[in-house]
Amino acid sequence: MPNRNYNKGRANEYRTMRILEAVGYRCFRTAGSHSPFDVIGISKAGVVLVQCKSNREPSPADMETMVNFSAPDNATKLVYRWNKGARLPLVKEI
Repeated sequence: MPNRNYNKGRANEYRTMRILEAVGYRCFRTAGSHSPFDVIGISKAGVVLVQCKSNREPSPADMETMVNFSAPDNATKLVYRWNKGARLPLVKEI
């Protein structure tokens, strides 16, 4: 059975997907792939790559991995930080 941290992270990934889908993205979770990004959103406007975090920032090693990740020119790399009790995430572009 998944632990509490896994459940919280998964719930925040689905919350992220609902936000992106509401503005026209088709979204996919990369659960289990150990990708640097948790959610990928694709639309005519471009691609968003999102790392979701709960109550903390990504580690310096995670940030370096995301910065160095080779992505298409029309891709935007984001961190969605979900703080406890917040209705919306803090969004940071990488």
